[in-house]
Amino acid sequence: MTSLLNKNRPPVFCPGCSHERILHALDKAFEHMGLQGNQIAIVSDIGCSGLFDTFFNTHALHGLHGRALTYAAGLKMARPELNIVVTMGDGGLGIGGAHLLAACRRNLNLTLLILNNFNFGMTGGQFSPTTPCHSSGGSGFLGMMEKPVDVGKVAVAAGASFAARASAYQKDLPALMEQAIRFKGFSIIDIQGICPGRYLKQNKLTPKQIDENLKQLSPLNGPVPENIRPEYSSVYREHAASQEPVNLPEGIEARFRPPQPGRQEVILLGSAGQRILTAGEILGIAGLSAGLNVTQKNDYNVTVLTGPSVSEIILSPEKIDYTGITSPAAVIVLAPEGVARREDLFGNLDHKTLVIQASDVEIPFTRAKIVQADFKGKRIKKTDRALAALRILAGMNRVLSPEMLDAALKERFKEKI
Repeated sequence: MTSLLNKNRPPVFCPGCSHERILHALDKAFEHMGLQGNQIAIVSDIGCSGLFDTFFNTHALHGLHGRALTYAAGLKMARPELNIVVTMGDGGLGIGGAHLLAACRRNLNLTLLILNNFNFGMTGGQFSPTTPCHSSGGSGFLGMMEKPVDVGKVAVAAGASFAARASAYQKDLPALMEQAIRFKGFSIIDIQGICPGRYLKQNKLTPKQIDENLKQLSPLNGPVPENIRPEYSSVYREHAASQEPVNLPEGIEARFRPPQPGRQEVILLGSAGQRILTAGEILGIAGLSAGLNVTQKNDYNVTVLTGPSVSEIILSPEKIDYTGITSPAAVIVLAPEGVARREDLFGNLDHKTLVIQASDVEIPFTRAKIVQADFKGKRIKKTDRALAALRILAGMNRVLSPEMLDAALKERFKEKI
């Protein structure tokens, strides 16, 4: 096999950077395994190690700092035939530490290469989780105050079934990488190297010193006997195959024509206990009865004894890629709590927006068309205001028709409403 390095995007590391040695070692491992680019996915995040995916002619996914293992897990579950290699720096290791622990526990067939050069090399040489206490760097004295992480010990303690330590300068690094990639389970190699652009500016470190430091640590050279167990995805598929099939939800027949063409956005502003979410759901079902695409986005109630006070619903004949509301066709105002959550909304409304306002609730100045509803005078309970407002909206043939609302009520409720 030939090299998988991208000739149109040669490496751009600082002169003397150990990352380039690791890059070529990985390429040699791929070559020896006889892998083609479409059989590999390289997943990376931010930092100098995050450049790896651009230097290979393989599948690639570049994501947020510290999150590479999460993307890799999803890829492996969806495409189990791929050989997935994750590259991460010691900075990403710290930022995504919880994801590392999960990967070790899960034992999904991934290979993680930690390009460990003992600092945040790309952003100024600040100390990282692996920086030795005696080192100097961009964080001043802060790096001297924390004990560095022994990546190998952490991985073994978390359940990694393959863990190894290595120097970027050792001759058998390609063979070690190949062993890790071929291993059926989660494999991690802590590869220690030198950052000439940052770390060497204030600290002395040589390949010989790296070898000496590695000798002082407990040896980790591959499979961890006490953690050997079946690979996650194979066990997952075995259990999933034995489960009873899930019944798909019944569809809703599209038999009405919506009263207005195009995308219709509605905001419900109420308070806990006013069945705001239920009203939004009913509006969504009404949209489905007219063959529309529907989304519902709700405010999350932070505390247990309060409920959501805002629900945003979009009905559209087109697919809905963006669920944010920019130009509401209607705003239903039922309680001060919801108004307070969206106070800035009203000043941006124009005459094209219909506001159905409970007469006992104040709202900021708006240029929208206002229809007041005397829910209190009609003795409509606060728990029923949202549903009554939908009836007003349907009665005006705005967003939904009376027939659409009736169909949604019959679909949502078995009893009479």
